[in-house]
Amino acid sequence: MKRILFAVLGAISLSACAQTPPGAAAAAKADPVKPAAEAAAGTAPKVAAGSADARAVEAVRTLNPKVNIDKVGAAPMPGFREALVQGQVVYVSDDGRYLFLPGSGGALFDTQAKRNLMEDTLAGMRRDLLKTIPASERIVFAPANPKHTVTVFTDVECGYCRKLHSEIAEYNRQGIAVEYLAFPRMGIGSEDYKKMVSVWCAADRRKALTDAKSDHGNVSSKQCKNTVEQQYEIGQRAGLTGTPMILNADGVQLGGYVPPAQLREALDKLAAESKTAAKPTAAVATPVGGL
Repeated sequence: MKRILFAVLGAISLSACAQTPPGAAAAAKADPVKPAAEAAAGTAPKVAAGSADARAVEAVRTLNPKVNIDKVGAAPMPGFREALVQGQVVYVSDDGRYLFLPGSGGALFDTQAKRNLMEDTLAGMRRDLLKTIPASERIVFAPANPKHTVTVFTDVECGYCRKLHSEIAEYNRQGIAVEYLAFPRMGIGSEDYKKMVSVWCAADRRKALTDAKSDHGNVSSKQCKNTVEQQYEIGQRAGLTGTPMILNADGVQLGGYVPPAQLREALDKLAAESKTAAKPTAAVATPVGGL
């Protein structure tokens, strides 16, 4: 299944396998779905120049110029406009700066800084959560001198997780170290969970994970003291709803499945922004693009 977070505004596209509720039967192995083609330039209703409605349209266009805006008008709460964007309700502050996207996950964008303010808060929380998982409990695939390190919550049954792992050598060639954590999306006690426990209990975890994600999905059944349940719970607390989930070193969510070259580009961009933000500001800095 292809899950798209903030799809209407195109803020972050996530290709991921949805989490199955605990207790559900194991799902059939899914093949990755090809991304949809980019939409054509979007439409918008006629609005008076300089009006709050016009600023709302411009705010949406700032994040994605290709979406269709069907209606703009007064919102139920003062100080905001309400827009219907491809079947989804979006709220924009009258000055056009802040855009709120309700619904599952939600998002609050600063359109001037081009940042998801909610994601900034969540990133800090995720970074702290990841620190509770020992380095020895991660399954690491890394180049000799990595430029970037990402944490990936993974599952052995998810088609997108398998696709990502099939390209692990290319991620490494791109200078990206991948540190895997377990997220058995079928829930604790499921067959999926038992397979992931077997992987984490294997003498060679890297080989066991690769074998488990192969077409045959074979892995020798093993039991030991392990942290798979802890990792699963950390993933839930971090807001994970599907696998894979890719986080950079600062806890920023970069997507579900992201092709190696695109992931390197995103990581380079975030690193450059962090350096810019850390510099002393003798003068007002030009806002940099965010997620």
